[in-house]
Amino acid sequence: MSAPIAESIDPRAASRSSLFVQFLKRPAGAVSLAVLLILVLVAVLAPLLAPHDPNLVTYTLTKAPPGPGHPLGGDSSGRDVLSRLIYGTQLTLWGAFVTVVVALVIGVPSGVAAGYFGGKFDQVATWISDALQSVPGMIILLIVAAGSRNNFELLMSTIGVLMAPGYYRLARSTTMSVRNEVYVDAARVAGLGHLRIMAKHIVKSVYAPVIIQTALTAGMAMGIQAGLQFLGIGSAKTPSWGAMMNDGFQNILLDPLLLLWPSLALGIAIAALAIAGSTFAELVAVRTPKPRKRSCASRANASEFGSTTTGVLVHAPTDSAVQIENLHVSYDTAQGEVEVVHGINLDVAPGEVLGIVGESGSGKSQTVFSILDLLPSTGHSCADAMWIEGREVSKLSRKQRAKLLGSVIGYIPQEPMSNLDPSYTIGYQLTEPLRHVHGLSKREAKARSLALLERVGIMDPVRVMASYPHQLSGGMAQRVLIAGALAGNPSVLVADEPTTALDVTVQAEVLELLRELQAEYRTALVIVTHNFGVVADICDRVVVMQKGSIVESGTVHDVFGSPAEAYTRELISASLDDAAPRAELDAEYASRVHSSARAAVPTARVDAAVGAEKEVLA
Repeated sequence: MSAPIAESIDPRAASRSSLFVQFLKRPAGAVSLAVLLILVLVAVLAPLLAPHDPNLVTYTLTKAPPGPGHPLGGDSSGRDVLSRLIYGTQLTLWGAFVTVVVALVIGVPSGVAAGYFGGKFDQVATWISDALQSVPGMIILLIVAAGSRNNFELLMSTIGVLMAPGYYRLARSTTMSVRNEVYVDAARVAGLGHLRIMAKHIVKSVYAPVIIQTALTAGMAMGIQAGLQFLGIGSAKTPSWGAMMNDGFQNILLDPLLLLWPSLALGIAIAALAIAGSTFAELVAVRTPKPRKRSCASRANASEFGSTTTGVLVHAPTDSAVQIENLHVSYDTAQGEVEVVHGINLDVAPGEVLGIVGESGSGKSQTVFSILDLLPSTGHSCADAMWIEGREVSKLSRKQRAKLLGSVIGYIPQEPMSNLDPSYTIGYQLTEPLRHVHGLSKREAKARSLALLERVGIMDPVRVMASYPHQLSGGMAQRVLIAGALAGNPSVLVADEPTTALDVTVQAEVLELLRELQAEYRTALVIVTHNFGVVADICDRVVVMQKGSIVESGTVHDVFGSPAEAYTRELISASLDDAAPRAELDAEYASRVHSSARAAVPTARVDAAVGAEKEVLA
């Protein structure tokens, strides 16, 4: 088989060129970067830009106002303010650089190692980090200044050590969140050493928050450095903004401009770093953009994949539980917009079981995610019409569509353990939507949850209600999800590979349960699967998808008995024994499956649950 198109697309990959390009596209990012570049250039070219020697004393220039040859005037000692301000940029940026490098070198490697290895190393490193944060920093700096005779580099290195815990905690927490990812385990299995795994697979997840932290650390270093120099700690011969602020403060009443210029320079530098950091933080943050409204009219007959309007469109929505006309799904990628579902039509009758089958990447999950309005942020769907229980929903807002979930549409996901929150009991997770979405009291929600758990075959619902997900087996967890999907009495139930994560025996039990519940509640059931065995066991009709298009559809008996497409025959042969489909799905069997789905049942879908509720309440 050819590689499916959808498999080559990462739905999480935004249409970005690079973070740097996006950073420059933002006005705040571009301006802050321009300011920082100007400061760097001023520091590097200070000897060329400064009009005078910054330490040259001219008595006629003492507290002189701005004038020719001295645009910012003179300070209290008769030195040119502009020249000292320019040379002060060198010391300010150099000090921030030394602080950041020391904090990075100490904090990031130790944080990554602590988060990766854990155990004793983590405990000791965290204790040292806590100790550094608890010591009085100013006292340490005064001791270092006195002992080193105001050695500037040593002072800034000490500030870097004191700021290293910020990097440590950031790197540690980020590493702990990714160290158990599958790709890290795969690297271990491949035989890669710990150092290489940390350097190649862990550090890449740390760099973005570290860049943000660096901007903040550099700004704080500039402020601390200026504060120390304002207090007179540092060389008197080297121009610095802090020393200039001290001179201006002493003469604030006579010449307030002396305090203005260095304060303004320091404020601009710190603000530029803060804005750059916050702008970068916005770029790397996980965001969910609003879905874009798109018209599918131009796509109806223009697909490069040819006509995909398989099936007969039904224009009477009252006859359908779900009806979709000309559905397209696309994703934004670095290469542009890529379409993964190409103008398909679906029609599911009330009480019918429809199976959507196809290989991985065929577009079947994207189709049902469009019905549920659960596509990732880079995915977009549009349809000429989408009717759910007689309501046209394709033009509704995301907030309006969300109101249908749980009440009109129920969803049973695959991987039951991944879809239950390990922090809360099963009872809480079942009763929360019943109370806050459906308006039931705490007692009523508990009663309904117990009744539903009993109905889905859980023998001890009271114990399960008090249990956490990790205390349940996979089969029980899947039954809990089925109970949760039925809690709001939906008229449409979507099951996405509901048996994939279960063993064969439990699969059969879950399928039997779904068949019973669907017939009992008269719910339209849409099952997404890659397994024709599941289709044969439970479905009335089947839709076969390949590369985002419907290639064949019909009743289960017709498709199994005489598949029209070679792709369908290939899927059937891969899923079932050669002789099994024809023997098991004869006309009598297909008729029995069909009639059981249409059997007369009570019209109130919650009769059984309500009866059990009354028992519990009594």
